[in-house]
Amino acid sequence: MYDPLKAKAKVIFYSALAFVFGVGLASGLGWTSPTHAMPSVTEAPQVSPEAVQPALDLSAAFTNLAEAVTPAVVRIESRRPGVVRPTAQVPEAFRRFFDQPPDGGEPAPQMASGSGFVVSDDGYILTNNHVVEGATEVTVYFPDRRYLSAKIIGADPFTDVAVIKVDASERLPHMAFGNSDDLKVGEWILAIGNPGFGGSTQLDFTVTAGIISARGRGLGLLRDDLRDDQRFVEGASGYTIEDFIQTDAVINPGNSGGPMVNLRGQVVGINSAIASSTGAYQGYGFAIPINLARRVMDDLVEFGYVQRPRIGVTIEAVTAEDAEVYGLPSVSGVLVQTVQDDTPAAGVLRSEDVIVAIDGQPVGYVAELQAKIADHRPGETVTVTIFRDRRRQDVRVRLAEAPINNRPVVTAEREALAVDRLGINVEELDAELAEQLGYSRPGGMVLREVAPGSAAARRNVGGFVGSRIVRINDTAISTRDDMERALDAVAPGEIVSLHFQDNEGSQRVVNVRMP
Repeated sequence: MYDPLKAKAKVIFYSALAFVFGVGLASGLGWTSPTHAMPSVTEAPQVSPEAVQPALDLSAAFTNLAEAVTPAVVRIESRRPGVVRPTAQVPEAFRRFFDQPPDGGEPAPQMASGSGFVVSDDGYILTNNHVVEGATEVTVYFPDRRYLSAKIIGADPFTDVAVIKVDASERLPHMAFGNSDDLKVGEWILAIGNPGFGGSTQLDFTVTAGIISARGRGLGLLRDDLRDDQRFVEGASGYTIEDFIQTDAVINPGNSGGPMVNLRGQVVGINSAIASSTGAYQGYGFAIPINLARRVMDDLVEFGYVQRPRIGVTIEAVTAEDAEVYGLPSVSGVLVQTVQDDTPAAGVLRSEDVIVAIDGQPVGYVAELQAKIADHRPGETVTVTIFRDRRRQDVRVRLAEAPINNRPVVTAEREALAVDRLGINVEELDAELAEQLGYSRPGGMVLREVAPGSAAARRNVGGFVGSRIVRINDTAISTRDDMERALDAVAPGEIVSLHFQDNEGSQRVVNVRMP
């Protein structure tokens, strides 16, 4: 009698037997073996932690430093007037606007980018003068991806220091100041920047480590920049102060304005320059001593310009021959060549005096003397230690103010239209333009151009050139008047929602903060 349960059991048994036999046969033929054996990987340390503990401690110190200070390091973008230049991506239908010179149009703006760091919780930020000089608009990007418009409080081309300020809704993380006079050659430091590069977040932060290679470096960069500057009186370039700290930490252009910090997390310098024949890092970086920058910052905040003191002498560094002639104990000091009439030095100092100290602090070279004098304000009296007739003596000099035209100049500002502040240019979509851009029918306003460096450009609105603007916030857009009314209703700092529609009917929205 046929038993279905027994029959099913037999099928299962013979199927299993066939499977086992097949696996064995395949294994014997090598079919189931991998072509290459998997490598045996070990994760055990090759060196004991004790053997490298000093290096591990230093690495941990760098990590802790970076975590502590980077929240106060910002990226700064400056918009400046530039030259007339068509944008790279212009739809064919709009090229008629660029085939002829602009009629009364303003030059396309240029962008500069650099770093800075917050020095007070109410929004003051230190950076380089060359990052913000000549800017008509400054935007600060924070580590949490916020960005705020900034006001230039003051800028000093003679030291390459600038102060800007943002108005934040809450207290900001900020840096602590160290004493750059205490730096020693060989001391470890970190150079920190927030370059960003054109709004990209790929390089939000760069942290590089190095040592202090030298102090008191004078490169002549600021002096050369100011030599032909028509804003200042002739000879003003002689008042530049280049007392740079040299380091082997990598400092590249986007890091300009960022902090140089010691191992206690205190700012000891402002990253400023590199020595390079190519514009890229080649082993030397330079920073402005924070003591000098702090003195400049205090004046810029209080007065809007730097109260620059002077003694009234022309000077040069002491040489070995000078030290021998004037009986100096070492090849150190500053040789007075001439004394200018009607200056504080007249009747007090003489030609061939050698200045070796200010207020008891040694002076070894020209930039150090300038920096120590810059620590004071006009009207203050300093004790100048000199070697005269091979003898050391002290004289008192009451400082005067340098005759430099660096007072702030108040200029009338025109009120910019909202469309200009946003940085967009539109055109009516007439029948000819609709046909050229591939629209089925005319009507409405189409985005024609986005100003480089504008608020709209920072939100990549330029990618919608040639698209129709159908709505701004809750307002439908049909005419230029519709658009201007909608934008004028947006207060500075509020969000503008731009709704675009392309020639295929697809819609996209971009949210832009109104400058």
